[in-house]
Amino acid sequence: MSIAARLPSILIANRGEIACRVIRTARRLGLRTIAVYSDADAEALFVEMADEAWHIGPSPARESYLDAETILAVAKQANAACIHPGYGFLSENADFAEACAKAGIVFVGPPASAIRAMGLKDAAKALVEKANVPVVPGYHGAEQGADFLRAEARRIGYPVLIKAVAGGGGKGMKKVDRPEDFDEALASAQREGKNAFGDARVLVEKYVLSPRHVEIQVFGDSHGNVVHLYERDCSLQRRHQKVIEEAPAPGMSAEVRAAMGKAATEAAKAVGYVGAGTVEFIADGREGLRADRFYFMEMNTRLQVEHPVTEAITGLDLVELQLKVAAGEPLGFSQADVTATGHAVEARLYAEDPEKGFLPSTGKLWALRFPEGEGIRIDTGVEAGDTVTPFYDPMIAKVIAHGATRDEALDRLGAALGETIVAGPRTNLAFLKALTEAQGFREGPFDTGFIERNISGLGAEPQPLDAAAVAAAALQLEEERQAEGLLAAAGRSDSEARSPWLVADGFSLMPQPALGLALLVDGERIEARIEWHEEGARVSLPGHEIGEGEHEISLAQAERGTYLALHLGRQTAVALFDPFSVDLDAAAGAGGIIKAPMHGKLIALFVTAGEAVVKGQRLAIVEAMKMEHVLVAPRAGTVTEVAGEAGAQVAEGAKVVVLGE
Repeated sequence: MSIAARLPSILIANRGEIACRVIRTARRLGLRTIAVYSDADAEALFVEMADEAWHIGPSPARESYLDAETILAVAKQANAACIHPGYGFLSENADFAEACAKAGIVFVGPPASAIRAMGLKDAAKALVEKANVPVVPGYHGAEQGADFLRAEARRIGYPVLIKAVAGGGGKGMKKVDRPEDFDEALASAQREGKNAFGDARVLVEKYVLSPRHVEIQVFGDSHGNVVHLYERDCSLQRRHQKVIEEAPAPGMSAEVRAAMGKAATEAAKAVGYVGAGTVEFIADGREGLRADRFYFMEMNTRLQVEHPVTEAITGLDLVELQLKVAAGEPLGFSQADVTATGHAVEARLYAEDPEKGFLPSTGKLWALRFPEGEGIRIDTGVEAGDTVTPFYDPMIAKVIAHGATRDEALDRLGAALGETIVAGPRTNLAFLKALTEAQGFREGPFDTGFIERNISGLGAEPQPLDAAAVAAAALQLEEERQAEGLLAAAGRSDSEARSPWLVADGFSLMPQPALGLALLVDGERIEARIEWHEEGARVSLPGHEIGEGEHEISLAQAERGTYLALHLGRQTAVALFDPFSVDLDAAAGAGGIIKAPMHGKLIALFVTAGEAVVKGQRLAIVEAMKMEHVLVAPRAGTVTEVAGEAGAQVAEGAKVVVLGE
């Protein structure tokens, strides 16, 4: 009997690229697909792709995608045979899995008992220890008093890692190098754990030096079979968030793979695991990967974001396998049947600004284009015209490359990133491409601290003005202004529909000697000068050298006559200067206004009006996307105004504190 005969319809209790990913496989297998969506996702790509879609609530996740009761009610009304939770949201919620079973709806995932057993890091470590799986030395007990945990950290020896027991994705995880930093890190980890998972409990572990993050993809069925599908190396991380993943792991020997694979499958068998799961290990990489130097970290009881690299090397569709197992069928293959071909790498393309500490970026996607080519796969949940909102994870796409060798896969990934066009929110595109070319990553050895150690060389700091990009946009703006003047003189209006993006390779402007042009470049006023010669127009910017450039500059037109110039993965916003658009409030503050870096919740204020502060002193904390962002004083001074209020929502750019002399 086919999967579609057993499970004729599937509700996807998720959104974005994973919802689109599940829909593609479900449709190929002949299942009716049912989407659920919030206010923010009413016109999203996954809603359009599904056979039917149901509205489940307001934009905040807690009122929609985390509302298990509403989702289950929709599943019953829509006659869904099964529910696929994707990853995040309800994917590791044991109560939800249990409620599905009680309602007679198949949960595409492990049984609730396995989710509970592996859901809390402390309990999971205790469980796998009994199965002879090595764990990192540390304290994994129930005592949560600050004094006790501080004493345990001293016993374990610094550096230590504080982790929320219900954590994941780097949330509620803090590395502490010195005893005097422990209390602040503990409080922050507890807040993040509470906000993200509803559980403030933590554990404390020894921080492994030169850590490599290697995880094993496991699969189990309801007939007692458990296999692993090779490993993934996820060591390229920033603040415990994965950036680039690959399979197989560089430097992995058959001996270590066998040992790690055995440990992973034993951990899965210990909880009666069924479906797709990932057992994550931390390895001491000082002397390469060794069978006696890897330790269990946690088990993710769901499909992983990085599952495409496993699919690329094994040729298996993991979502299809999930549905097959959920339908009660055996896996149909043994460990000996699992083979790997070539090498695969995945880069997570995010709406975030590496030049501003990787702050999440939001806004309309004025242009979006992905490359096609041999060995390239794109998983995305957005298209041009969509908006990246502050309510959810700011992922735009996963760019995956497969090749015969690691070098070929990285070459293909770098080329694909170089051809990708994203205009609107800031992205980590240039940063990702720099990583694919980084010698230390290419040649190794590398560990989870690689990005932090090389951050400046990867372009993740304020960069000089991209004069070539500004020049290209200035020429386009002046050409349009001249064209509009000619049309106005002729009594006509320009109603032509423009292409959403075009390549700047020179423009034909009306000949005149020279022209001064006042521009607003990324919010700052810059004077440009355009001169016309027989060979064409030339732009000059005071104090900036404009080279010829070998790389294409793309221009995307945004609202209010603004052009977004895209060059080498960076974006520069250029518009004609409008004196009436100046932020007078900011100007009056003479740079002393500390603003919210993104839309979020102001969870703490540490200063009051009239208080003197020193440079670097903490002023407030904004929580966005379940991560904390600390606002600090850019200089010494006196607080003249506190505009925010703890507990209130703040918009991106909203004034929080004003700092006087």
